[in-house]
Amino acid sequence: MTAARPVVAAFDVDRTVTTRDCVVPFLRRVSGTVPFAGRMALASARLVPAIARGERDRAKEEATKVVFAGRRAVDVNAAGEAFAVGVVRSWLRDDTVARLRWHRSAGHDLVFVSASFGAYLRPLGDRLGVHGVLCTELVVGDDGVLTGGLSGLNCRGPEKVRRLHEWLDERHGGRANVELWAYGDSPGDRDLLADADHAVWVRGRLAAVPELVP
Repeated sequence: MTAARPVVAAFDVDRTVTTRDCVVPFLRRVSGTVPFAGRMALASARLVPAIARGERDRAKEEATKVVFAGRRAVDVNAAGEAFAVGVVRSWLRDDTVARLRWHRSAGHDLVFVSASFGAYLRPLGDRLGVHGVLCTELVVGDDGVLTGGLSGLNCRGPEKVRRLHEWLDERHGGRANVELWAYGDSPGDRDLLADADHAVWVRGRLAAVPELVP
């Protein structure tokens, strides 16, 4: 008899684990509302056209430069810790958290695969018992100051699948060795969901325990 493969559950975060998108609120927290608005206005010549064309990766690169360049990594990480506490208190979807608990109680590996920033996703993952966090990271200079650049690609679309496969290679010896559940809510999650053995579109309310078909 063939042994069952270990189960891995991969979750997008914004509007999948949370009730709303967290990226802009986090950018505002780091910058302060007034400085954020003013600095974003200065970048609008590049940012607004990118948004209008639906170039989300380009828009995120520009917003990252505006908000993070010149800031100390330790301060941004502290803001991320505080922001994660607020997310846990106010912005979690109770149905998705129940599904997270179901996977955890069954001994499954849990991983966030999200385009959100690691500064708040890692502490959020710690609070929710997640084993891995794959996300968009910021470049930190040798002096501990952020350059305003992204370390690698924005973690969405095919990049989610690539990062997850790397993680599975290290933890389980490859994608073929696991049974993959994937949870997402948007076009940026399509590649991740297409790669899963069990794809869950988080558009309506989830049952705490899924109905498994033998």
